[in-house]
Amino acid sequence: MSDFAGMEDLLQDFLTESSDLLSEVDNKLVELEKRPDDKHLLNDIFRGFHTIKGGAGFLNVDVMVSLCHRTENLFDKLRNGELALTPELMDSILAATGVVRDMFTSLTQGRAPQAASPELIANLDATLQGKPIQQAAAAPQAPAAPVATPVAQAPAPAQAATGNSGQQPDWNGLYNALLDVEDDEDDDESRPLAVAESLPVQAPVVAQPMQTLQPAVATKAPQAAAQQLSSATQETTIRIDTVRLDQVLNLSGEIGLTKNRLTTLRADVMAGKMDTPTMKALDEAISQLDLLVSDLQNAVMKTRMQPIGRLFQKYPRLARDLARQLGKDVELVITGEETELDKTMIEDLNDPLVHLVRNAVDHGVETPAERIAAGKPAKAVVELSATQVGDHILIEITDDGRGMRPDVLRKKAIDKGVIDIETANSMDDKQSLHLVFLPGFSTKDQISNVSGRGVGMDVVKTNIQKLNGRIDIQSLAGEGSRFSISLPLTLAILPVLVVKICDQPFAVPLAMVREIIPIRADQVQEVSGRATIVVRDEILPVKSLAALIGWEETQVPQFGVLMQSAEHSFILAVDSFVGRDDVVIKPLQNIRPRGVAGATLSGDGSVVLVLDMEDLLSSSNADTSAVKTSRLVENPA
Repeated sequence: MSDFAGMEDLLQDFLTESSDLLSEVDNKLVELEKRPDDKHLLNDIFRGFHTIKGGAGFLNVDVMVSLCHRTENLFDKLRNGELALTPELMDSILAATGVVRDMFTSLTQGRAPQAASPELIANLDATLQGKPIQQAAAAPQAPAAPVATPVAQAPAPAQAATGNSGQQPDWNGLYNALLDVEDDEDDDESRPLAVAESLPVQAPVVAQPMQTLQPAVATKAPQAAAQQLSSATQETTIRIDTVRLDQVLNLSGEIGLTKNRLTTLRADVMAGKMDTPTMKALDEAISQLDLLVSDLQNAVMKTRMQPIGRLFQKYPRLARDLARQLGKDVELVITGEETELDKTMIEDLNDPLVHLVRNAVDHGVETPAERIAAGKPAKAVVELSATQVGDHILIEITDDGRGMRPDVLRKKAIDKGVIDIETANSMDDKQSLHLVFLPGFSTKDQISNVSGRGVGMDVVKTNIQKLNGRIDIQSLAGEGSRFSISLPLTLAILPVLVVKICDQPFAVPLAMVREIIPIRADQVQEVSGRATIVVRDEILPVKSLAALIGWEETQVPQFGVLMQSAEHSFILAVDSFVGRDDVVIKPLQNIRPRGVAGATLSGDGSVVLVLDMEDLLSSSNADTSAVKTSRLVENPA
């Protein structure tokens, strides 16, 4: 944009600071509606908006300055007691802050922001003059949930091109292709592994480069522009505490000293000095380097960690607007904002959490009249919390609404043709609750602009699984529901268990592993034609990893990995184990085979494929994934 030539850095700083400030203003406005007499809170809001207006004036964004000035005058009248805060007045104020956010979006996309609508300007002016607020402008629509883009629908513009993820990959060919390029790899851990073009996959869809949006694009609806911004662009900057950077610098210096020590010892060894003191010094230096590299790795990971509160602060406004639109009284309670998570995961969590918060307000809680009739307080409470549990983050969305009944969900699924009667009869209550994640499933009979199409929860599960996470549901009819999301702290390093089948190593996510058990023929029982093993009174199906990836078994599986996914538990039959490892996953360039999350290099330099177990399980044929009982009986163990 020519108006900001030479001011790009100032513009970026303004957008970063003002976006956070506007989110704080939105949250404080929602809080002000609960405490309209809190002068301290009103002064904070006034100062925040005044700061945004000042930055816009410095950059000569006149349309933003004009809107901010009118809204600031409203805050001043509220502060001086000349106006009383009403729901209709708050609607107008929140509509103004929403337009300011749309202006931020335009500036981020390199477009001159459009002026606020004449209706909104007239409404603000009328309010300032003490005239009644027009009803048409007093009921803003709740912000639309950003449409996440599952892999099956359309690739995100910034992602590399992918092949047919549903096609059964040629595992031998895939390994051979990776081995062909293994010797050409340098030490750059950030490079994806190149894959030979001769692999049998469909023609990839080439990702188009993102083009600079011209002013002509401004004719798009603001909602579409916001959705495009949500799915196509991400922040490329991160705020890091200088203490953490100092720690990285200190560790780098220590590693440099250890490197010098190793260089000296290497020279001694090359000169033929192989005595015991030299070997002991070499061993100590290598141990020291191993410790320092681990510490440096952890320190670097911490530089990517950000408080999840920066994401949570967007949702009080969303819940308030949607509740008002639906005629409900809902309070969103947020806890654990200080919990830290990898920045890239925070960005990818936005869409799932938006859907879950909206679903809690729309589907979960009742209207005030229904709650009073049920003996509940008129105001519903939706709680959004985050906490660190070991090496995982647990995010929970809880409501005190009507809850879900498994029998009703099964009937709905049958009526909509999502499952058949036989499948429904075989489901327990936990599996029935997970029906809400199936594509096309919705508990609403009528489609509205909020829900009813059966898309949102499907997107939630897809995006959580892409983050190597799990989502679970607990619900009691009449008491409410709880959605629990478990995520790794970071996606940069993945703990895995390396197993072997047919003398080939594969890595499975350690987060899914509960324990390892031997497979003995006398423990195997046949249930409905499939092999099962009873583990602590729990009947678990046995699935062969070789069968899951379409290989012929060369020997009877000796071990089983008891694994837990979101919906069920099972035993993964394998030949042997290599061990546990923390790996850096490299994406496969120009291809996304079914069931493969990426590849990594083992300690001996060989290529190991990291399996996407959820993908393998969801798309595998049940007849080929179960170990035949006859094969297990052959096991002499």
